[in-house]
Amino acid sequence: MKRLLLIAFLLASVSCFAQDSYKIALVKYNGGGDWYANLETSLPNLIEFCNRNLGTNISKEQDIVEVGDRSIFNYPFVHLTGHGNISLNDQEAQNLRKYLTAGGFLHIDDNYGIDPFIRAEMQKVFPELEFIELPPSHPIFHQKYDFKDGLPKIHEHDNKRPQAFGLYFEGRLVCLYTYESDLGDGWEDPRIHNDTQSNHEKALKMGANIIEFVFLSNERAG
Repeated sequence: MKRLLLIAFLLASVSCFAQDSYKIALVKYNGGGDWYANLETSLPNLIEFCNRNLGTNISKEQDIVEVGDRSIFNYPFVHLTGHGNISLNDQEAQNLRKYLTAGGFLHIDDNYGIDPFIRAEMQKVFPELEFIELPPSHPIFHQKYDFKDGLPKIHEHDNKRPQAFGLYFEGRLVCLYTYESDLGDGWEDPRIHNDTQSNHEKALKMGANIIEFVFLSNERAG
């Protein structure tokens, strides 16, 4: 039943891209990491940008959903970020797996420091899967906005190149993990991190590509 309800919701979202309003959510998790790192302006700014430039009708109010809560099935797209530890118990891992295999989508954005923790926890969710690096040619980089070199660099931390990784389940991209890019910080008001307007817009455009891909172009191809 959950699968049917979520699939119906996703189909409605696609066919009514600019009609009925729907919501996206920030994921709250346990383990001590700051899931709330970009709470105030990050997703709200992305939502406003997408509504204005893609013609989406996403509710301007972001929701917060706990990873083990059944209400996660109400959201076709959820976003997870933070700097430190994340811990999923068995129930949370199973709930997230059911959500993703039923048609939901998770975007994980490394806010610097989450990498070793999130990789281990996602192994609990999909022990049979490994993160696959997405090449610059992947469609997610070529939606409304073209990023010929792939994932853009927004904030510098360790002089590492930005990378985008995906988890594919039965041919569908169910999870995107953006590493060493810091998209979520770039979505925030520029004053918070002293970002240039150009960098802010670059982050928003990549975020808009993710939203467009999830709702309109997530092909069943690995």
